[in-house]
Amino acid sequence: MSEHRPETRTVHLPHPVLEGSKPITVPLYQTSGFVFDDPAVFADGMGRPDGAFVYGRLSNPTVRSMEDAVAGLEGGVGAVATSSGMGAINSVLLGLLKPGDHMIAQRAVYGGTAAMLADLAARFGIEVTHVPENDPEAARAAVRPQTRLLYLETIANPMTQVADLPGMCAVAREAGLISVVDNTFASPLLCRPLEHGADIVVHSTTKYLSGHTDVLGGVAVFADEALHRKVWSFAIELGATADPFAAWLTLRGMQTLHLRMERHCSNTRILATRLAEHPAVDVVHWPGLPSHPSYEVAARVLPDFGGVFSFDLAGGRAAGEKFMGAVRLALLAPSLGGVETLILHPATTSHRSLDAEALARHGIGEGTVRVAVGIEHVEDLWADFEQALA
Repeated sequence: MSEHRPETRTVHLPHPVLEGSKPITVPLYQTSGFVFDDPAVFADGMGRPDGAFVYGRLSNPTVRSMEDAVAGLEGGVGAVATSSGMGAINSVLLGLLKPGDHMIAQRAVYGGTAAMLADLAARFGIEVTHVPENDPEAARAAVRPQTRLLYLETIANPMTQVADLPGMCAVAREAGLISVVDNTFASPLLCRPLEHGADIVVHSTTKYLSGHTDVLGGVAVFADEALHRKVWSFAIELGATADPFAAWLTLRGMQTLHLRMERHCSNTRILATRLAEHPAVDVVHWPGLPSHPSYEVAARVLPDFGGVFSFDLAGGRAAGEKFMGAVRLALLAPSLGGVETLILHPATTSHRSLDAEALARHGIGEGTVRVAVGIEHVEDLWADFEQALA
């Protein structure tokens, strides 16, 4: 399937191997374990991520199909599926770092990731230096003898800064660092970080990959087999294993990923452009607007600019609260990437763990509202936003 375009590969997913035929859709293997005739095969399956299926915590045919599907889309050699996006991030960071290590992270990251990085520093003595996502020289200057890893987000949550992946990953490669990129906001349809030099890509499959607001899951994809095996070995002992039903739902959702991403992006372009011209709005944060600080980088890295944006209302937090309480079609709810349009207030929800200084570093204001745009008719969404702004 590697010769086909991503849009085709999301439809024709990898299947468990059967003899003589295969089902059209990937089956759900809802079992905790597997029976063997050969003790040697049993033992071998316990020791590697691509061995025989032994026990659900180690692997499962449905889960592996999902891992292979995402790895194929990202161009990786293998993947490790987890029970949540944070499960993937924690499996990678805890599996590769040890006390006394140092890592570099971009300045603005998801709130859960920011909390995790603070915990690494407080409990394990793993120091973290924050640098701008588009400044390779700052990353180069931050490298120390103890530095082991560079952490980036393709499109940052929630202010949508876009990382200079080619430049930042080149610095990591020169310094011998492992580069990790959270590609959740872009999906493999808008960006494949391994092609820009990254070593590991993580996703919350809860978001665009599954796409229907009914899955909790994550996945990490690897460019190198040794890294794949190392993180897999840690993840199965950590117990971050993906559930086969969640993997099955993710595979089902992935088959429409390319269609959904087209609609998410086109709806977002219209809403963000109109809001940027609305008198009640101070600023719109979406990298597809020429006014966004990441516009030039985004135009180089991305074919389109994603389905999430944030905006600040002229009346600050009070105006933001009124807006969120007045929408009728958009839903006040966490997460993103589903077919519904969702809104939230980052300072008190997704980034609630950050103090005022950290919120400012991320660019999040008291009145910032994040919009995860769904696939509804855009004129219905705009009518909802207009009446709420009024």
